Order: sequence, then structure tokens, then C-alpha cells
Amino acid sequence: MTPRTTTAVVAHGAGDLRVEQIALRTPAPHEAVVAVAYGGICGSDLHYWRHGAVGESVLRAPMVLGHELSGTVVRAASDGTGPAAGARVTVHPATHEHSDARYPEDRPNLSPGVRYLGSAARYPHTEGAFAREIVLPSSMLRALPDGLDLRTAALAEPAAVAWHSVSQAGELHGKRVLVVGSGPIGALCVAIAARAGASEIVAVDLHPGPRRIATAVGATRTIDAADTEAVAAVDADVVIESSGNHHGLASALRGATRGGTVVMVGLLPLGDQPVPIAHAITRELRLIGSFRFNDEIDEVITSLADGSLHVEPVITHTVPVDEALKAFTVAADASLSGKVLLAF
Repeated sequence: MTPRTTTAVVAHGAGDLRVEQIALRTPAPHEAVVAVAYGGICGSDLHYWRHGAVGESVLRAPMVLGHELSGTVVRAASDGTGPAAGARVTVHPATHEHSDARYPEDRPNLSPGVRYLGSAARYPHTEGAFAREIVLPSSMLRALPDGLDLRTAALAEPAAVAWHSVSQAGELHGKRVLVVGSGPIGALCVAIAARAGASEIVAVDLHPGPRRIATAVGATRTIDAADTEAVAAVDADVVIESSGNHHGLASALRGATRGGTVVMVGLLPLGDQPVPIAHAITRELRLIGSFRFNDEIDEVITSLADGSLHVEPVITHTVPVDEALKAFTVAADASLSGKVLLAF
């Protein structure tokens, strides 16, 4: 029997996060019911909690947060699509609607018609997945191979974001890579660059904790972000900017070698940013944006299952959902935490 209500983590506005009972809607024929095991707290979740908005996506009504998760199918889609009941799954949180905007057909992540779990970009908002049970289209579900545990599988979505950003740089084998910002996405970029055969990976962060995590997943050395001269001296073939602030982007531009590539995955605030952009001209740097992902989550799942992608050190805390406010508080302290998981 599918329950009529479930426990969820709901943002009601800036500074107003509640664990409460919500109605669980009846699944459509193409939808399954998933019992959530773990949910990873993302930077966007933190923004909705602290500020009631992520950029131009402003909360206009209470919204269930969360788009990083793993769980078990408890009721399969009645139309026969997707994994069967009992299957362990992770989730691709995007669905696509028609849009008249122009974008490359092979890059649907760039379509403005994308809806993402736990997003206030549209109204009514797209409810998220931080709930004990959720109803999702079967097309979102990705069955997990044997040997991949649910806790690690909760990292599949952020690892796919990192995989997409690293792949934007092209071949990394034998190259020197600089990762600016060693939070969860930066650390996952380090792990993916290590898997791709980078000969040297330099991770940068203001805090020693994230630098230790970066070392554990493959960084060959680390630098305190405050030592801007040391960062500039890295002379990297490829730079992944994952700090999401203009200081980090400035360091990324200075740390790239002549003719190098800078991939920008850290989401900067709206508006103009004060960065030394002249370096991009005089050094003929390639500046590439990176936004979400497409089907890379399938490669991530395979790599997690076969052990070629080492990410376990990125998870630093697992907190029961009933203590969600504590979990969000810990996740908001970059000096204290990496990826914080809610346990459902």
C-alpha cells in the first residue's frame, strides 16, 4: 500500500526549514514510488534555506528540497516502464518540456524547458526529493548495479555534475590539473580527474578540511587559497573553477598556462564579476561554462560500481532526517563538512 502522507524537508522561506508531514500524491501510470534511503544536501538547498532563493529562482510557496538521492522502488510504474519493485535506484533529477528557445539538440541541459527536482525556477515549483517516499517518473530512475551501496549512490548526481565539467576540458591523461575550490563538487572533480589519468592534480581551498578530502580522492598536492602567488605559479593545462566566487575565478585565470583551458562549474552570483579577464586574451585561454549534466550519470554509476571512481571520503556526515536543521547547519560550514547526507 502506498502511504497517503510522508515526512519531508520543506523550505517555507528564508531561514524557515521544517520537517513535516505532506500528502503523497497518487502515481500516474508512468510513475513509481521510491522509498528514499539517503539525500545529499546541495548548495542550492542551502540557498533556499538561508535566503529563500537561488539567484532568480525565488520561493513563492513552501517547497520540498532535494535532488541528490538514492532509494528503493516500492511500487513500480503501472505501465511497465522503469525498474521493478525492490530495485535499488538513484535518480536523474531533470525532466524536459518543449521550449522554442535555441540550443544544441545534443545538449538538453541547456534547454530552458528543463525542470529540476527541488527548484523554484518556475511556479508552481518543482517539488524535491527530501521525503521518506516520493513519486517520480520511471524515466528518472537509474537501477544500481550489484555492489554499489545506497550511501555511495547518493553521490551519483553531484558526481555527474563534476563528470560533465571535467569532460568539458577534453583529454586529461598526462596533464596538470588545477581545481579551485575543494568543496563536494571540487573534490569530485579531483576524483574524476584522477580516474582520467591526470599526471598532477593541485587542489585549492581556504580550509584544511576540504584540502584533506581532495588529497584522499586523488590530489597530488594542495594549496591554501589565500596563497594566491602559489596558485598562480601552478601553470596548469586545465583549471576547474568550482568555488563559485570571483576570487576563485581570478585565481583560476592566473593559474592556467598559456593556451590552457578554464572550466567554470562554480555558479557565480548574477551581475558583473571583477576578474582579470585580460589573462584570457593574452594567454589565449579557453573559457568554458559547465551547467548540470546530460547522461553522464550513467557513466558515473558504472564507475562507482567498478571501483574506478573513488568518492567515499567526500561524504563526511550522515544525519537522520528528523535532525534536518542540524544537517543543513553542518553542511553550511565549509570548514567542517564535505557532503552531508540525510538518512531517511
